Amino acid sequence: MIINTGARTDTAQYYTEWLLNRFREGYVLTRNPMFPNKVTRYELCPETVDCVVFCSKNYAPLLPHIDEIKNRFHIYCHYTITAYGKDVEPGVPDIETSIETLKKLSKAVGRQRISWRYDPILLTETYTIERHIKTFEAMAERLSGHIDRCIFSFVELYKKLKYNMPEIIPMTEKDKDILAQNLGAIAKKYGMTIQTCGTNGDFSRYGIASSGCLTLDIIGRANNIAFRSLKHKGMREGCHCIESRDIGAYDTCPNGCRYCYANQSPQKALENYRRHDPNSPLLLGSLGPDDVVTAGCQKSFLVKK
Repeated sequence: MIINTGARTDTAQYYTEWLLNRFREGYVLTRNPMFPNKVTRYELCPETVDCVVFCSKNYAPLLPHIDEIKNRFHIYCHYTITAYGKDVEPGVPDIETSIETLKKLSKAVGRQRISWRYDPILLTETYTIERHIKTFEAMAERLSGHIDRCIFSFVELYKKLKYNMPEIIPMTEKDKDILAQNLGAIAKKYGMTIQTCGTNGDFSRYGIASSGCLTLDIIGRANNIAFRSLKHKGMREGCHCIESRDIGAYDTCPNGCRYCYANQSPQKALENYRRHDPNSPLLLGSLGPDDVVTAGCQKSFLVKK
């Protein structure tokens, strides 16, 4: 099975101590977001976990300890660095700092284990098509040689986002085509593999792949391991990734990104962050008398030797 540490919150940045404690103790508990009293226990050992996947906007807190996990588990890291400033991503380091941290991470784990995520792409009067193209090229020039691939996606205008970022300019198909054409050309210029994520259209004419951003092929090549041929069910509609189990919790990321889908509000996330106990097997809170704990299904996807 694949353990995902960062789809619901930025665990690498804000919950490093908790994450290390979980791997040291060898298990983790996670609540079902739809049925909070249902808790699943996952064993965190190399025999039951094929790969540990990280997704973060700041690996600096985890970086000094990454060997502790890397030396026991296969890993893969998604590193999100975008064009946005504090007006959109209040808790995220600036571009310069993020690039330097990614380079250090690449040196520590190897470039084949890192994807640079430039997403979501959204448009405002400040973040124009021209600014995205200019910023993306400046970043691509510096990140080339330090990453396995680049992944981008266009923002989905769900209801909460329209409320949180009313200044967003709806993106037309022409806008997407211009952006994809330029991103594809820039990636080619700097020798980078580039692909979309989710249901973002077919831009193969620009050298852009449209496979899942977390497939067994990507993980396998990154870690030099072989997986069985399995259907990738994805994590949501239009997703082509291999299924994984997230050990985080919604409403716990203090980054405050205004486009975030995982928090109801920045205030609630901060309140939950302050309640966090790094010694609890749950990222948020502790077990209660009405909680029902069951063992998670942990089947290996690896080819048996």
